[in-house]
Amino acid sequence: MKDPAQEIDELRDVLRHHEHLYYVLDQPEISDAEYDALMRKLQALEAQHPGLVTPDSPSQRVGGKPREGFVKVRHSSVMLSLDNALNEEELRDFDRRVRELLDGEEFHYVAELKMDGLSMATHFENGQFVRAITRGDGSVGEDVTENARTIRSLPLRVKSDLARFEVRGETVMNRKAFERLNGEREERGLPRFANPRNAAAGSLRVLEPQITASRRLDYYTYFLLAGGEPVRGSHWESLEEMARMGFKVNPYRQQCRDVEEALAFCAAWETRREDLPYEIDGVVLKVDSVAQQQRLGFTAKAPRWAIAYKYPARQAVTTVENIEVQVGRTGALTPVAHLKPVEVSGVTVARATLHNEDEIERLGLQIGDEVVIERSGDVIPKVVRVRAQGSSRKPFRMPAECPVCGSKVVREEGEAARRCVNANCPARLKESILHFSSRGVMNIDGLGEALVDQLVDRQIVTNIADLYDLTAGQLMALDRMGEKSAANVIRNIANSRTNPLPRVLTALGIRFVGERTAVFLAEAFGTMERIAAADRDELQQAEEVGPKVAEEVVNFFREPRNQELLNRLRAAGLQFTYESTRPKGGLLEGLTFVLTGTLPTLSRDDAKKLIEAAGGKVSSAVSKKTSFVVAGEDAGSKLAKAQELGVPVLTEQQLIERLSAR
Repeated sequence: MKDPAQEIDELRDVLRHHEHLYYVLDQPEISDAEYDALMRKLQALEAQHPGLVTPDSPSQRVGGKPREGFVKVRHSSVMLSLDNALNEEELRDFDRRVRELLDGEEFHYVAELKMDGLSMATHFENGQFVRAITRGDGSVGEDVTENARTIRSLPLRVKSDLARFEVRGETVMNRKAFERLNGEREERGLPRFANPRNAAAGSLRVLEPQITASRRLDYYTYFLLAGGEPVRGSHWESLEEMARMGFKVNPYRQQCRDVEEALAFCAAWETRREDLPYEIDGVVLKVDSVAQQQRLGFTAKAPRWAIAYKYPARQAVTTVENIEVQVGRTGALTPVAHLKPVEVSGVTVARATLHNEDEIERLGLQIGDEVVIERSGDVIPKVVRVRAQGSSRKPFRMPAECPVCGSKVVREEGEAARRCVNANCPARLKESILHFSSRGVMNIDGLGEALVDQLVDRQIVTNIADLYDLTAGQLMALDRMGEKSAANVIRNIANSRTNPLPRVLTALGIRFVGERTAVFLAEAFGTMERIAAADRDELQQAEEVGPKVAEEVVNFFREPRNQELLNRLRAAGLQFTYESTRPKGGLLEGLTFVLTGTLPTLSRDDAKKLIEAAGGKVSSAVSKKTSFVVAGEDAGSKLAKAQELGVPVLTEQQLIERLSAR
């Protein structure tokens, strides 16, 4: 039998290899399912042998507890910003100054794409990742180690002869991840991030590592230091060494003999920047030799041996000929400006997003106005501002009914987006089915995106409830569906009928009703019928259900098409009743606790289990309804909130005494 430590080490090496292929080289050799199987095997072995778990294990990327705040940390050496060259003349002026300061000595440049993200320094000891610090003010940044650990293209262990070293680079979000994130924020009534850089910065500085992990950040490296100083004699050598060590280094870089070659590199990538999966706003030019860099020195705020050549903004002026509304896959209604076609960066643009009606009001925009538009990558362009009012301008009004299915449109107080609440609206049906069948909801394995696309596009499924009428024969007629695969999907659909009421509630896709809230609603009301019949005040009697959640629940169940869906799901045999499994009559029954800080002996999860086993409830936020806050070391904002509201605060020992009381 293989030694557990040896088996765990071998699995880790295999997983690191495939992470590097997928996230750094973009050359995967195995499927996601095969990778997930390897990861589950590692997690199972580590659970059996917890003493063998190490911080650099691939299983430890996500799992850090939420933080109360970020610690300030001083950099090993100052992270200076770069001076900008806004045109060819300014770049040539920079080159002239370098030549003069080097007194005619031969030198070369390294040209690199200027990625639009957040600078970050990562520290390694004995090849193991130990700390990540944001740029901050250049001298002092914030420790974001647990969040950075979730970035898959940042290796947790590398091979190096250096005992301690530092790698600096750029944390970025690619365009697809950016648009997906903004779509989710609009769905939740949150403001959009203005650009991928803001999104990357916001994602790296959230207090919960799980949120950072969900946003698919990337880390591209460009400096290798030890003790705050360059390790190698040339910048190009450092880039090559970091790539060999396993870091993600942008492949689009070039050694340039002179400024002419550098300008050619800049011009080439200005025309090709749209082909990149991420945003760039220019090119960084650095003198290659470290010795020459040191001779050139620094100004008060920037190195004299490097400069950022910035590309001009990609804008154009045109006229808004009409405004129409699109319904997204989450039900959000988005106004889109139809423009008089205009060329921007070599592409003809005829549409631009307006995001929501608040944005239209902010712009003061009406149909017929002359506007400035801006194009950013391959996403839909946006209207930046109104340049001139049209002579026959016409105001735009958002519709009261969904333009796709005719259902009532709702807009909650304080939110930007209007949305269609019909779960079977054709515009959002695919997304509704994928959510309904996903893991942790109805668990219909095999009902993935490719299959759902075919079912909806061929109108085999026009309603979520149609899933329960599917036959193996219908599935076998679809692309890439054999007899065995079809039988498995039909079996999994049938098995989903046994999922409890909270799962069914979550599957309906009611806004703000996730797994936790669904359990509270099921426990408070017991049946789907009682939840559907409850008014806003009644719903708010359920634990952690506030006015916004209650409003969404009422809106969903009042929509006639959703009522029809529920009738069909009931007829299909889904579970519409629920019996609570929460202990009755426990020592802590009726009490709500909030946990904060690091407890002396108990993990938060262990403390939560003890409280719930005694009939108590654990909430994530402090409010007037909170009975006690249990505070440990480094307790932060939640402790302050408790003191402000006069909520009693317990130590871990006082909690244990309550649990032991007779």
